[in-house]
Amino acid sequence: MPDLSIEEQVGGVVAGVDEAGRGPLAGPVVAAAVIIRNPALLGQVNDSKKLSKLKREKLFSLIKENAEYGIALASVDEIDELNILQATLLAMRRAIGLIKIKFDNILIDGNISPYKKHENIFTIVGGDAKSLSIAAASILAKVTRDGIMNGLHMSYPHYGWDKNSGYGTKSHIEAIKTLGITTHHRKTFLRNISS
Repeated sequence: MPDLSIEEQVGGVVAGVDEAGRGPLAGPVVAAAVIIRNPALLGQVNDSKKLSKLKREKLFSLIKENAEYGIALASVDEIDELNILQATLLAMRRAIGLIKIKFDNILIDGNISPYKKHENIFTIVGGDAKSLSIAAASILAKVTRDGIMNGLHMSYPHYGWDKNSGYGTKSHIEAIKTLGITTHHRKTFLRNISS
């Protein structure tokens, strides 16, 4: 389970940052930045990938009540224009920019910083399993993105986005080959899939 030991090591007010949706064939990439105000209430927070959908949704509300946070995205067009890495870093910068209180340090899940200057920015591989604030950010990003894909599913039900969240499952790829792509598909991700 993640805890606050990394936050305590870097000191000061710490924002944890994570993203959801780097790998899917469709939909935006979403990032969240979180400063935890009341860690005692967030003991069940864990890496979003290790939690059930129901648990994530419950913690989503709890985190928002007990943290300062920003949630932002980079669109499919931005992903295709910039590439997925640069779009992810853009979403992270946008999420960080939405936090309204001053903070001292930033913890980023992964090994690449969204800023050229690395002062007061710490990249942590597997950070969502080590840092409570990064784990909280992973939940906000994942639940937000799943909600977006569920909404898009209502208009495009044949692609199964309510279940696959835009990932390249067999049924999703078959739907692309049969029906073609939508404006919500990442064209740069589909070069090897013929419609």
